[in-house]
Amino acid sequence: MTLLSQGFRPFFLGAALWAAAAIALWIAILFTGMLPPSGFPPLLWHIHAMLFGFVPAAVAGFLLTAIPNWTGRPPVRGALLGLLVELWVIGRIASFVSADIPPWLAIIADAAFLFALAGVIARELISSGNRRNFVLIAPVMVLAVANVMMDLTLAGYPSLAGDGWRLGLVATLILVSVIGGRIVPAFTRNWLMARKTTAVPPPPGMLDRASLGVLHAALIVWVFVPDARFTGVALLSGGALNLWRLARWRAAATRAEPLLLVLHIGYGWLTLGVTFLGLTVIEPTLPSSAAIHALTVGAIGTMILAVMTRVTRGHTGHELSADTMTTSIYLLIFLAAAARIAAEFAGQWYERLLLAAAAAWIGAFGLFVLRYAPLLLRPRRQG
Repeated sequence: MTLLSQGFRPFFLGAALWAAAAIALWIAILFTGMLPPSGFPPLLWHIHAMLFGFVPAAVAGFLLTAIPNWTGRPPVRGALLGLLVELWVIGRIASFVSADIPPWLAIIADAAFLFALAGVIARELISSGNRRNFVLIAPVMVLAVANVMMDLTLAGYPSLAGDGWRLGLVATLILVSVIGGRIVPAFTRNWLMARKTTAVPPPPGMLDRASLGVLHAALIVWVFVPDARFTGVALLSGGALNLWRLARWRAAATRAEPLLLVLHIGYGWLTLGVTFLGLTVIEPTLPSSAAIHALTVGAIGTMILAVMTRVTRGHTGHELSADTMTTSIYLLIFLAAAARIAAEFAGQWYERLLLAAAAAWIGAFGLFVLRYAPLLLRPRRQG
């Protein structure tokens, strides 16, 4: 079965469908007052649906496809891949109807996927002795633990929800920064060298590792001490250092190829969001929601779409170049992030910009399904 032949096929399709559906449901909840049959309060359901529903599906699709390239092992496919997909779907259903089932059942059903995914990833990396990528096991495990912390709201422990979603967001941002820090300069270097350009991104060095170290430390501190002034200073430092990294990757030279340029834009959203988050900690009158959505809609949404389009094209035998529909996907996700951030400063225009952001987000992921579902469902093109 083609759909279960590689991890990117079912999980990229599922991530895109859920990303569009969950935001459509969230807008319906906000503007009609309807309540889902969930044990989560509406805002926590929205956060949970995106951080622990949409994001893990995209992460699974990427890692299960990349790990065979890193290890030389055959890809996870068939029955095991199908089981992972089933666990992800069961988690989405259990979370949505958690008010109507026992809390312990909802928690187990929702938590199972991420722990199973972490176990499969650990097995593949450890079995191959691929030590360089052992580091990627930790963010997936942390994401699994953070999910349980939020799920404990269903069992009467709502005080853990804040730490839980912040921890889940930080685990995701660490994955974005680590993987983005590898692929953005590497793909840029390869693309420029193929065009006989000698001015290419430099290889990673000690300063790059230090920049990531400062960023990760600042984000982890923010999880547990989100309001301290030193947290704000650390976030500003992490944002500035990673902006410096990004500036060395020659984004302007890639503007002729949107499939590559969008990776730079996604990492740019990360630096912008972390920097603005630091400012909101130091100056509490600034809306922290704008910073959070720069990181979620901007950095995470853009990087996920950038990776899903590139991986799908590459692994189905299509040219690594963005067509008109793919470029439109990137434009829509940029508009979604810009409108969602602007809404926090727009006063009476807040609701209109919120609707515009939701429409652009749904449009981006809906267009991904229209353009890429045929590629995901068909065997790799020959030749």
